[in-house]
Amino acid sequence: MWGEALSMLDRAQRLQRQFFTHAQVAWEPPVDIVEAGDAIEVHVALPGVAADAITVVLDPAGITISALRAFPCRTESGQIHRLEIPYGRFERQIGLPLGDPYTPVELVGKALENGVLTLTFRRKEGA
Repeated sequence: MWGEALSMLDRAQRLQRQFFTHAQVAWEPPVDIVEAGDAIEVHVALPGVAADAITVVLDPAGITISALRAFPCRTESGQIHRLEIPYGRFERQIGLPLGDPYTPVELVGKALENGVLTLTFRRKEGA
């Protein structure tokens, strides 16, 4: 019965994503921000999320990171005893710690390693 309910939920989520461009945000990943000199590193915990599925948008207010972590257990005969890992669409908006809100930054590095997305920003020269 639980497997059937999960199957129906999965079908409903696929239909929602198909017909609505902005699927509901289900969770937010934890984030660490470290500033050293002119560099700002943003570390986002994203285990199980493929690098090509991640969208990063930089705007004057900060950055927005979004993607979808698919539910990996697709069995109708199995029995799920516990679900603690968040699945579904996520979106995280992060304001960057800048002394001057008008100082522009640029993304100079991006890496996904061991389930952690690291984004490196630098203040733009001459700005």
